[in-house]
Amino acid sequence: MANLVQELNSLDFSVYIGGPMQAAIKAQHDASMSQVSFIKEVGFEGTGATSKLRYVDFVYKKTVPNPVQGNETPVQSQVTLSVPLLSMLTIPALRIDEMTIDFNAKLNSVETQNVSSEFQGSASLSAKFWKVKFNASASYKKTNSSTSTTEKTYTLGVHVKAVNDELPAGLARIMDMLEDAIVANSTPVTP
Repeated sequence: MANLVQELNSLDFSVYIGGPMQAAIKAQHDASMSQVSFIKEVGFEGTGATSKLRYVDFVYKKTVPNPVQGNETPVQSQVTLSVPLLSMLTIPALRIDEMTIDFNAKLNSVETQNVSSEFQGSASLSAKFWKVKFNASASYKKTNSSTSTTEKTYTLGVHVKAVNDELPAGLARIMDMLEDAIVANSTPVTP
């Protein structure tokens, strides 16, 4: 039994528990960097100092009041609505909400010892004419066998729950500013 305790103490728990935790931290980091890449690639045109916010233009016709004073007849107007693309998309914002690490160690030890003793003996006496012949023999056999088996079973279960997180406060504020950047331009349509 002492070997089992020593065996259990020799397990490197920093690998079994720390490894999945480090993987979760790396996954969280990768998710953040993915969000930054998404914003750069999808939300902007150009690179570096020359990058500009990418807009999507919607063009439609709308009936508006006549701009000429005293004329009550409505007029058709073509409206161009320019919307920042980022304000129309869901920006990926995954975060790890919960992580459970289940580590089970099962050590079985089986010891078997077989001892068998065997004694074998024989004696013989023979006589011949005037001579007497005596034969004796003896044998002893002892067999010792010992078997020791240790079975090790380790199981590691990692349960990770990721959720779509709220945007960070700074990014949410920028998204609000982008909504304010929506521009509608109206031009009268001539028949």
